[in-house]
Amino acid sequence: MTAQAFARVASERPLPVPDAATGPYWQAAREERLVIPRCDDCGHYHFYPRTLCPQCSSPALKWTQVSGHGAVYSFTVIYRAPSPAFSTAVPYVIAAVKLAEGPHLMTNIVGIAPDAVRIAMPVQVVFQKFSGEITLPMFEPVEKQ
Repeated sequence: MTAQAFARVASERPLPVPDAATGPYWQAAREERLVIPRCDDCGHYHFYPRTLCPQCSSPALKWTQVSGHGAVYSFTVIYRAPSPAFSTAVPYVIAAVKLAEGPHLMTNIVGIAPDAVRIAMPVQVVFQKFSGEITLPMFEPVEKQ
């Protein structure tokens, strides 16, 4: 499935609501940059956003641009839409992608047939605009299938 196929359901699809904790993430995604929190004290990257570093408990966190490269850690193929908003998108892949910097992101794998996705497959970030506020980072194979 392509990122554009996901965009066709954008008007009906429930979208994230940015808040104070996630605002920098969504702003960067609108600019087609992938950022995650990094601790200034110990250098640990983490995701999801927290107020303290999960490694050393420091509050010295900074949103930092990352490479956008990773590998499929785990995935599932959705064949039955969870709601009518996703009915035209099935089948699609939901995956945990391990970023090169370490953290895992829940995301969609696009640009490849769902049955061709494999564990450890190298992927890179792509961005799909859903609204004026929300652009979702998704991942596609590094080598096009």
